[in-house]
Amino acid sequence: MGMIEQPYNAAREREEIVSRVASFKATQEKFEREREEYFVTTLQNARSGSEPHIRGTLEDPPFWS
Repeated sequence: MGMIEQPYNAAREREEIVSRVASFKATQEKFEREREEYFVTTLQNARSGSEPHIRGTLEDPPFWS
């Protein structure tokens, strides 16, 4: 490998690493937003009782009663 090729390959590898790290970070941020949205929605539904399965769970006695 020549002297010119070595720095070029290293620079290209660094660019690929930076790109992959940015992509990973974006994916993690997306997951975090989705988890937060799910939490807020679930909490709102639990507080309002707007979900039928939640209402049923709170109003119906357990099967062993």
